[in-house]
Amino acid sequence: MSLSRFNPFKKKTNINVVSLRGVIGDMGRFSRGLTIENTVPILEKAFSYKKPKLVVIQINSPGGSPVQSELIYNKIRVLAKKNKVRVLTVAEDVAASGGYMLMCSGDELLANKSSIVGSIGVISASFGFKDLIEKIGVQRRVFTAGENKSFLDPFQEVKEKDVEKLIKVQKSIFENFKALVEKNRKGKIDPNQVCNGEFWTGDQALELGLIDSNETLTSYLNKNFGKKYTLRPIESKKSFLKGLFSSKGSAYDGVTGLLETLYEEAFWSRYGR
Repeated sequence: MSLSRFNPFKKKTNINVVSLRGVIGDMGRFSRGLTIENTVPILEKAFSYKKPKLVVIQINSPGGSPVQSELIYNKIRVLAKKNKVRVLTVAEDVAASGGYMLMCSGDELLANKSSIVGSIGVISASFGFKDLIEKIGVQRRVFTAGENKSFLDPFQEVKEKDVEKLIKVQKSIFENFKALVEKNRKGKIDPNQVCNGEFWTGDQALELGLIDSNETLTSYLNKNFGKKYTLRPIESKKSFLKGLFSSKGSAYDGVTGLLETLYEEAFWSRYGR
């Protein structure tokens, strides 16, 4: 028997797994969103611990802040290049908008056939309270230095010039998002077909070139590494002191927490949650 073919002492391939779940951005005191600040420690550990051959990033996010999305995306690519480690991104229930931007940090992209993928676009939403405060007899006084400081004030009539300015900002952010997707999926997508804000199921996303496979993570790993690999979940440390000295729950905290929850649910609800 050739010892080169059979080596019982051969080390298994190390593969680290990170989960990025939730709305992207600072969600407030009570809802923990994904930010560059709270993802850097876990990402750095994932790319260095036990010298992995592959880092798997599981994503379940409806998007959120375009800035935080791109910062996290860039951090993943920098760590991958620095450590010479390949990245596999895997969509769970939803990888949409900023969540899909995070998917693009992978060298290969996987999604379940029923996952929601895409939504490459930019959205802004708000409420108008002008009629409400008039009905309840409230007078609002605003004093500014700078004619545009009350931009899109929800307590005033919508100004056409404010809307025009917002659209320009949205277009700039969208073009940046579109360029990032085109760079990652070069030669695999038709930008005019997929960069329009629409989202698709995982099997449709595969046909459109937004992902590379609908196979399961286990199937992918067995195909590429046999069964000679060790899968290590990398988790962030929970602060004991933070939980010990957290707010006791005032009425204000209750209202704030409710509003933050509603805001977060607004992101998820577009994708059937």
